[in-house]
This record gives sequence, structure tokens and C-alpha cells, in this order.
Amino acid sequence: MNIWKEAQFQNAFYNSRRHFLQKCISGMGALTLGSFLNQHKILGNTLGDPTNSLPHFRPRAKQVIYLHMAGAPSQLELFDYKPLLEKLNGEDCPESLLEGKRFAFIRGVPKMLGPQSTFKQHGASGAWVSDYLPQFSKVADEVCFIKSMYNNEFNHAPAQFYMQTGSPRTGRPCMGSWITYGLGSPNSNLPGFMVLLSRGGTSAGKESGEVVFFPPCIREFNVIQKESRF
Repeated sequence: MNIWKEAQFQNAFYNSRRHFLQKCISGMGALTLGSFLNQHKILGNTLGDPTNSLPHFRPRAKQVIYLHMAGAPSQLELFDYKPLLEKLNGEDCPESLLEGKRFAFIRGVPKMLGPQSTFKQHGASGAWVSDYLPQFSKVADEVCFIKSMYNNEFNHAPAQFYMQTGSPRTGRPCMGSWITYGLGSPNSNLPGFMVLLSRGGTSAGKESGEVVFFPPCIREFNVIQKESRF
């Protein structure tokens, strides 16, 4: 066999499927084994993917369902009872609440609006729940009410940014990104963080669900509702 034919033979051999399966990165068996070992965390976080590595802390929760219901009744009408606000219903707003502050849509001295619902204490904990939630009041001892959180934002969009990201401005990751980053995801084939968006959306828009400086592997997967039956 002359040199030219030998070169042709070698070229054909190196471009054959048999050569690829046998020699490429030690064969397909090694590729399959490497994928298997990484999938089961044996090789650690080889891809730099937080969803493929062990979480920072041992998680006690398997999944998180978070409902952000923009336009729902205020907590002041549901489970945050304010006796003094009820007492001041219909009266002029106290000067101490207006002094030194600027509000976007308030002119003059507004009237105070107390709760329009009726509150009662429920369960062994004595949690205050309004008559707007008759079924919810039956499980008052099985839920956690957080009433220590507050912020100084009074407009819709900045307040929603604050609720979702901890900042009234854009540029911070949202709650879902932090949860996925902290807990990880047991599934490498499906999104670990999904956002179900109603047709109207929120005042803060898509920016309230950004990952920002997190890697794209924990980016939210948006499911947008185009039409509603209701």
C-alpha cells in the first residue's frame, strides 16, 4: 500500500463511527459513566451548577409554593387586626403620620379608614382572623403569621420589588432564585424555579423575578396565561 492510499485509509478510519465510539474521550462508556457520577453527586459540583451540588444547609423543605396575589384584600382586612385604626375610622389622619412625609396621591388631610371586616380570635393561639376568611380561620393554629416585617415604600411597583427581592429597586435576585440557589434541585432535566404569571401581571413586571448575578441555570421559567376562563 502506497503512502497516498495509507493516508486515505487513516483519514477514513479517524472519521468512522467505530473510531468515535472506541477512542473519543476513552469511548462512550466513559462519557456515560461521567454523566452518571456527576448526576449522583459523586464527582461533586464539576459543572459549577448550584442545582447539581449539595446545598449550603441540609434542607427540610422539598419544595416551596409562594403566592403573590397582587390586588388581593389588604392584610388589614384579613389577619392583621388594628384596634386603634378601627377606633380612628372616619376621623382626620393624625398629623404625626403626615408630618415630614410626601405621598404620591394624597392631598390635604385624608380620612382614616378602619377595617371593613369583622375580626375574631381563633384557635388556641388566639389569632385574629376576619370573617372574610371563614375556612382559613379553622386552621389558624397550623399557619405562621409574620407581622414584624415592614418597609417605607407605599407605591405598588417599589413595594412589590421589596417583597420579591428585598430591595425597592431592580438589581437584586428574586426570592425564587435564592430558594433554588439555597436548596438546590433534585431534577436536572426540568426547571427548579417556575413562575406562573396571570395575564395582567404585576406593577413591578418581569424584573421582580430576575436572577441578576446568579448563573442562568437557576433562572426562572415563566408560564404565562394568555386567556382566562373566569
